[in-house]
Amino acid sequence: MIEITNICRSFNAHMVLDNLSLTIKSGETKVIIGRSGCGKSVLLKHITGILKPDSGSIKIDGQEITDLSEKELNKVRMGIGLVFQGGALFDSLSVADNVAFVLNEFHKLDKKMVREKVREALSLVGLKDIEDMMPSDLSGGMRKRVALARALCIRPKIVLYDEPTTGVDPITADAVNNLIIETREKLKITSIVVTHDMNSAYKVADSIAMMYHGKIIAEGRSEDIRNTSHPIVKQFISGASIGPITEAENLVFGHLE
Repeated sequence: MIEITNICRSFNAHMVLDNLSLTIKSGETKVIIGRSGCGKSVLLKHITGILKPDSGSIKIDGQEITDLSEKELNKVRMGIGLVFQGGALFDSLSVADNVAFVLNEFHKLDKKMVREKVREALSLVGLKDIEDMMPSDLSGGMRKRVALARALCIRPKIVLYDEPTTGVDPITADAVNNLIIETREKLKITSIVVTHDMNSAYKVADSIAMMYHGKIIAEGRSEDIRNTSHPIVKQFISGASIGPITEAENLVFGHLE
């Protein structure tokens, strides 16, 4: 579904993505982990075409997107749902208007059909009869669900989650994880989840990839990552300092199969 090959991107001579390659299969949930500032959000912006790489290739469903016009990119984006950190709901809009936002902006549908699609999307995330509520009336968990409903309202092939469990308590975080899994199973969606939450990563992932200094330095199933001997990955997933990582260790440890 998504094939990223040797993409590079720098800002003011600072290399943020450094010959990064990554493949996400159709229907797979790929979790991307890594320290703040390692380029995870920049990578998501390249997948949506908001940013273009200095070099390299990004294919979505077989189509190269790096050389598309803005009009052509918008067609690709209609197949991609975004769930932002914190939900990013519009506080001045009702739940119904938040969920329908993309439909109202980019599709010419009558109001009855929009209402039906909104109800359907809210039902998919376990919410009913809240269309007239405002975001300020919702709990943190409900806001996350409404944000996902907005992403699902266009029936995307791909959903990108940016730190979906940030800012909520552990019980709500687990409910969000279950929602990601249920959405994948119900709709056969391809998902990319960017997270610092290793409990979430282990639970939702088909595979996990770790970014470090703009590269993918390790990739594998949850158990591969959990039991890794790679010093950088081990340090990240344990949250404990193990001393400086030497250049020799950087060269010795590569991808986990």
